[in-house]
Amino acid sequence: MEVQSGVPESHPPKFALPVDSEQKATEFRLFSVAAPHMRAFHLAWVSFFSCFVSTFAAPPLLPIIRDNLNLTSTDIGNAGIAAVSGAVFARLAMGTACDLFGPRLASASLILLTTPAVYFTSIASSPVSFLLVRFFTGFSIATFVSTQFWMSSMFSSPVVGTANGVAGGWGNLGGGATQLIMPLVFDLIHHTGADKFTAWRIAFFIPALFQTLSAFAVLIFGQDLPDGNFRGLQKSGDKPKDKFSLVFYHGIRNYRGWILALTYGYCFGVELAVDNIIAEYFYDRFNLKLHTAGLIAASFGLANVISRPGGGILSDVVAKRFGMRGRLWTLWVVQTLGGVFCIILGRVGSLSASIVVMIAFSLFVQAACGLTFGVVPFVSRRSLGVISGMTGGGGNVGALLTQLIFFKGSKYSKETGISLMGVMIICCTLPVWLIYYPQWGGMFCGPSNKHTEEDYYMSEWNSVEKEKGLHHASLKFADNSRNEKGGGVKAAAMPTDGVQMA
Repeated sequence: MEVQSGVPESHPPKFALPVDSEQKATEFRLFSVAAPHMRAFHLAWVSFFSCFVSTFAAPPLLPIIRDNLNLTSTDIGNAGIAAVSGAVFARLAMGTACDLFGPRLASASLILLTTPAVYFTSIASSPVSFLLVRFFTGFSIATFVSTQFWMSSMFSSPVVGTANGVAGGWGNLGGGATQLIMPLVFDLIHHTGADKFTAWRIAFFIPALFQTLSAFAVLIFGQDLPDGNFRGLQKSGDKPKDKFSLVFYHGIRNYRGWILALTYGYCFGVELAVDNIIAEYFYDRFNLKLHTAGLIAASFGLANVISRPGGGILSDVVAKRFGMRGRLWTLWVVQTLGGVFCIILGRVGSLSASIVVMIAFSLFVQAACGLTFGVVPFVSRRSLGVISGMTGGGGNVGALLTQLIFFKGSKYSKETGISLMGVMIICCTLPVWLIYYPQWGGMFCGPSNKHTEEDYYMSEWNSVEKEKGLHHASLKFADNSRNEKGGGVKAAAMPTDGVQMA
């Protein structure tokens, strides 16, 4: 059976970066904007950054907003929960949308749908309306899933951890940047003559406008895959249209996705929870000025500029020597250390010590996020979006549970809640021990000699689909992921499994 390629082998598409057999870039050049690989990278992280700025624009202004809207500590806790709960199912839906329609359209659509909620924050007049705008704005951070899917579609296995880590980390940077941006915008508006209860409302037009512009940039300048957009490739027959039910089924039946969702709930989920409470924590506990508390809180999120990318880079580095087993071991060690620093953060009593420990905690917990998405792209080729959505949704579930258990109302002081959160991190990281790939092994067991990369990724396709040649992309991916064995193993010539490429 012959499967026609959209581009003849004698005239391959020309890219600025070297590519593998799937046209994925095998190098990551941070300061390049070359289309389509690096352009997709910059569009992805900037649009995700804008959503993070919007979602966490309220916390640094809470001392003003709570006085204006007469918010109680319970109201504030509920609003924080609402901000992260909306994206739980949105992330899973986003993963499926990416599998079926592509990351470009899925991402831009969600950003535009949630932008009105950011504008409407400026007219919130009660605890209920404030909760609702935070809830609907929070849907936007499901664009994290499209960001990771997009990077996994554009970059090959030797650099996919780096691409995912930098894009996710720089996007998450918005959670720290907004701690600086919103107080500064508020002060600027306030000093021009607006009273403080008007100034905070006007300030929300800045993140709303930023989010709107980023969505149009993704639509106009983005491209789903190295060789084109989903819709065009499906029309030309170069990319078969998959069935939703099968994509979803093969994603949710893979236990590795569920374990990664749990562990991600206690690295990224913790990061979201801390973004919600850290400025208020320093403001109240150490009697700081609003701007000073915002600066300190910003350092937690701003650590993403190096920490999450560092996690992704570290994942790729250890994989070159130790393969998938190295990725898993490094994830477990780094996230566990993040839990240890979180426990210490809740127990130190001085301002200077708290800042130092908070920064150490942020570096490890955010690096664990990058390490997690160094593993995710290899769980499933066919259902990559679903696995990404499950894992990303797990992050929001973790944030939701953490807010409910430790930071809602007055059951625990914030310092006690932070220490108990650290214990949760350590416990919920242990299931990483159970992840096992037959072709590569796990933390404590080596690979099976009877299983190959082809066996693993072909198991997602039935015989009828193979006869139609629908599995060919998975064959290419299996070949390009051979280096996950470690020890410098390189991809071999791709077996055709009886399928001849034109």
